[in-house]
Amino acid sequence: MHIDDLDPELSARVADVPSLDFGNIEAARSAAAGSPPTPPAGVSVRNTLAQFGGHSVEVRISAPSKVPDRAMPIVVEMHGGGFALGSAASNDVGNAELASALSCVVVAVDYRLAPEFPYPAAVTDCMTAVKWAAASADRLGGDPGRIGLLGTSAGACLAACTALELRDSGGPRLSMQALIEPALDDSADTPSMTQGFDAVFWNTRNALLSWQLYLAGRSPDEFTTPSRRGDLSGLPPTYLTVNELDPLRDQGLDYARRLMAAETRVELHCWPGAFHGFTMFDTALSRRVRSVDLAAMDRLMNGDSR
Repeated sequence: MHIDDLDPELSARVADVPSLDFGNIEAARSAAAGSPPTPPAGVSVRNTLAQFGGHSVEVRISAPSKVPDRAMPIVVEMHGGGFALGSAASNDVGNAELASALSCVVVAVDYRLAPEFPYPAAVTDCMTAVKWAAASADRLGGDPGRIGLLGTSAGACLAACTALELRDSGGPRLSMQALIEPALDDSADTPSMTQGFDAVFWNTRNALLSWQLYLAGRSPDEFTTPSRRGDLSGLPPTYLTVNELDPLRDQGLDYARRLMAAETRVELHCWPGAFHGFTMFDTALSRRVRSVDLAAMDRLMNGDSR
């Protein structure tokens, strides 16, 4: 993966990319910390406790300040961060934009982080949040028949695991899963992983270390790792994106291919000249990507119901 292949606007911002070393998770957390930008007006944001089946997890709810006349779709969001960084507030701006654009309720999950809480803690938290959202739809102004999952990077792994567990445990039924630059495979045998040790921002070494933190010595299996699941049938329509210069590229492409082989409807995008996490910068490509993301999720969550 060569820097010369980067999108020109992104190439000009390489010096501004934060340096992360998952070999020192405390230092990585400090490097990633910062004051989140203020969400746009017209959206209310609040924290609450989601409780279901004896489990509880903090969630952060973004919804239009002006509630529409009809019940809104619900999107349960899992933030990225290599299983070890971030919080439910990490994507406040994006979640507010999503709530406004789709007239939906966004439930961001403040799932427990590795290494303090390895698998299955985060998946348990995400399952709790989805089931609570379905049970609490009326109070949220939401439609329990239109629930979708949105996950980015490691959060996309949690979203994929949650979708699989919901399928196997009887629901609730999902309207979509949106997997953005997903981490889906703990191995390093794809071309993009073998070529990605010098990738911008998120490299192969960090990717492998993040799985070590998440698994905490547990042998990976079909429950920890979506790519290891043999049966991908019966999953919701999927929006999946990968980046050309991302070590995680090929595992996302392979998962999309396997979903399609299992007769799941998939919309797949590979963004050219892009590295993992490139939307941290405001560029023409990032704006295009955001527009495509919102349009795809709108189609899946709202369809012709507007």
